Amino acid sequence: MKKVLFSLLLFATSLSASWAQTRSAAYERYIEQYKSIAVDQMRKHGIPASITLAQAILESGAGNGELARRSNNHFGIKRGSDWQGPVTQHTDDRVGEYFRVYSSVKDSYEDHSRFLHKERYQRLFRLSTLDYKGWARGLKACGYATNPNYADKLIGLIELYNLNDLDEDPNFRYKPSKYEEVKFNYHAITSNNGISCIIAKDGDTWQSIANEMRMSLRKILTLNEAIEEVPIRKGDYIYLEKKATKGPAEMKGRWHKIAPGETMYSIAQKYGIRLAALYRMNYKDEDYDPYVGDILRVR
Repeated sequence: MKKVLFSLLLFATSLSASWAQTRSAAYERYIEQYKSIAVDQMRKHGIPASITLAQAILESGAGNGELARRSNNHFGIKRGSDWQGPVTQHTDDRVGEYFRVYSSVKDSYEDHSRFLHKERYQRLFRLSTLDYKGWARGLKACGYATNPNYADKLIGLIELYNLNDLDEDPNFRYKPSKYEEVKFNYHAITSNNGISCIIAKDGDTWQSIANEMRMSLRKILTLNEAIEEVPIRKGDYIYLEKKATKGPAEMKGRWHKIAPGETMYSIAQKYGIRLAALYRMNYKDEDYDPYVGDILRVR
């Protein structure tokens, strides 16, 4: 009996270790059946179709789980305080929890998309729909699942079944069709002078950042008072909101001493100040040429 149990354990372990390398006919049928719904959800809500499908496969057992078969619930979404529809009892993390019941699988997909628009997941929508790895890791970081390997499982499914091909949908308005060769860096959102921003990395361009942050090129250039022809340098602050009219509080009563290579624009970016405000608080006009060693007020 012990040998049988040991053999079963080895078999289960082998399956667990090799699931990402073995294609499943059931998974392929599921993808073929529901991929159009996932793409429609991407067009409507801006969530990568690859992520939606991979989550559905995991959460529903490719449509074969009890909740999926009995309640059309393909994402394991629990009732929650804001749900007014029908529910069913099901044992998941706890015995006898209540889960949402949908009239169709399509309704389940739609509710999942709306679910991801909750505040806790909002930062994900600054990522490109082509960045499935960023979305997968972001979902885990935002607390979508308790499984520590959740992001790796999503990424494994997406790459095994080439689900990211669906994210290249030409009818999706956010697809950067003129910039297909752009490689996206993953940027953490931070803050400078109280303004949301990112810190530029090697290889960043204004267009790649606009695509990743799901903003128009014109918008990102306007917020940063920039022109596309002037390249981004590693370490630059790139602002995602309008800059302030004065520098950070810690600069009150202090001065900025101009260093070699600095310009009024680079100083304004460093402190998150609008360029016109920097000129104005120092009684300068646009003809002013910063000289190394000059001092400027930034607040």
